[in-house]
Amino acid sequence: HFLIEGMQLTLLLTLVAICGGLVLGTLLALARLSGFWILSLVSSTYVNFFRSMPLILVIFWFYFLVPLILGQPVGGYYSVLIAFVLFEAAYYCEIIRAGIQSVSKGQVYAGQAVGLNYFQNMCYIVLPQAFRNMVPVLLTQAIILFQDTSLVYVVGVKDFLVSADLVANRENRILEMFTTVACVYLIICLSGSILIRKLQKRYAL
Repeated sequence: HFLIEGMQLTLLLTLVAICGGLVLGTLLALARLSGFWILSLVSSTYVNFFRSMPLILVIFWFYFLVPLILGQPVGGYYSVLIAFVLFEAAYYCEIIRAGIQSVSKGQVYAGQAVGLNYFQNMCYIVLPQAFRNMVPVLLTQAIILFQDTSLVYVVGVKDFLVSADLVANRENRILEMFTTVACVYLIICLSGSILIRKLQKRYAL
């Protein structure tokens, strides 16, 4: 039961971070590709900054920074959630930017020819095709994020790994518990990798 609750928290953290990172990453990608140099500069600076930082440092940063800004403790979970969303957004930005650039210019010109403005073109023509092309890469990044959630142990958030560690020390079954944890991570990540390969073959056709 304790392990199940830990896995639920790990999966919830992964899912929310993916959704938040995709939304923010899409906005950053659109800003980086826009004709406004200020937006492009801000977006590229954001991406380069977070991609140059170790994730564990970002987690520590927000764990201590957010309570100082708000003037009250917010808990480890929300601190690491903010850190994951902002960190992953930088990587999703580059993935989405590459996906947008993979869409043929002819598609964009066709949208403009029928009277669509920039945002309509993006919403109805470019982004749907871009996300379809990006699905395998996005899933790969999701698997990496799932693995990275284990870093929350540094701020005491009781995810799957931390829960297993507590059980291992309480029951004095360290070898058995950590072998179980390794097998669970292996099964989930291997299943995701198989799905990614199938999607790559499907979209390649």
